[in-house]
Amino acid sequence: MNKKRLFSKTLLAATITLATQQATAAGFQLNAQSATGLGRAFAGDAVIADNASVMSRNAAAMALFDSSQFSGGVNYIKTDIDVTDINYMGSGGPSVADANNGSGTPVPNIYYVHRLNDQWAFGAGIYSNFGTENNFDSGFGGAPTGMAPTAEQFAGTTEIKSINYALTVSYRINEQFSIGGGLDIVQGSGKLKRDTGLPVPGMDKALDIEADGVGLGWNLGAVYELDERNRFGFAYHYSPEIEADGDMYYIGADISNDKLLMPLPSMAEFSGYHEIKDTKFAVHYSVQWIGWSSFDELNTSGGTTLNEYKWQDGMHYSIGGTYFLNDAWTLRAGYMYDTAAQDKKTSISVPDSDRQWLSAGVSYHFQKKHTVDFGFTYLMGDDVSVTETDDFGQTLTATTHADAILAGVQYSYSF
Repeated sequence: MNKKRLFSKTLLAATITLATQQATAAGFQLNAQSATGLGRAFAGDAVIADNASVMSRNAAAMALFDSSQFSGGVNYIKTDIDVTDINYMGSGGPSVADANNGSGTPVPNIYYVHRLNDQWAFGAGIYSNFGTENNFDSGFGGAPTGMAPTAEQFAGTTEIKSINYALTVSYRINEQFSIGGGLDIVQGSGKLKRDTGLPVPGMDKALDIEADGVGLGWNLGAVYELDERNRFGFAYHYSPEIEADGDMYYIGADISNDKLLMPLPSMAEFSGYHEIKDTKFAVHYSVQWIGWSSFDELNTSGGTTLNEYKWQDGMHYSIGGTYFLNDAWTLRAGYMYDTAAQDKKTSISVPDSDRQWLSAGVSYHFQKKHTVDFGFTYLMGDDVSVTETDDFGQTLTATTHADAILAGVQYSYSF
């Protein structure tokens, strides 16, 4: 039996989520940079610039502020993941009960934009772009049958966190054009476990990892203002490859001297914002590309290819509206369609599908320079038929479905 290949498919499902926290978009992308954006399904977020959180989407949009800005808040993410119709080892295999893996996680963020003069602005922020969590109960799949592994090897524990530290700068070229860019330091840590169910010392655990790592990325952006009511923004974020190390064991072997190499997907976004003349209404939209195809295979620094998984690039399409009710209240809503990253290879430990967002939000402006934002989103996933096969030739089939509720609150101050 080749231990280096054994359970590589389940190792993949765990480690592709390294440097993440709580998935709310396709793949393991995390859309939780602000409560304001949450309330409009992040439609137009690369150019609206209603508070300092815009630096997380497009550094060039900092040039739209007339003064320095502060913004901080938290989004709470409640996921509901169902795994049903589970069949393992064919019709004569052991019965596997349905699983429901719900979890709730607060995701904070904080930003500051300093306007130096009419041309230059500088920003600093802490937030996250990616995330997932999906933990199965111990003993999933039932007791082992002889020397055959159980379905537990396909499930297990995935508890991962990440932090993005951003430093950005913007420059206003003239009344219509602004550019910007910055550096992203991504720090990630995770706890990943997969058990085989085999009653053999050294073979009972397929994977046991507690690791962390840091990667350096960058971003560039631009803003074009057609006039005072209409503007467009474009931004590109290069995401780094995370090199994670720590205590790592794979099929009883200590591989702690190696590093897990995981490339995060780069992203590009185009946004538009248009205020309708002689009304209190504005419409805004975004199209975002996420380079999930960079996940062609998973390697270690020791030269071992753990698996191929062949994800496909993803897209976001979002549209929203903002209604300026009066000087104190602003109302917003939005819709997003988010395409899946997984293609032909699927997994119960990283459930993925096309998803739809229904969002609403409100801002309350008080004492001129103070604003409190509230945002709410109901995220709906699709049913996905999953088929996974281990190196014993045993196959697990199931249906996964993931929904989520996101709620956020944010405080902003204009200096």
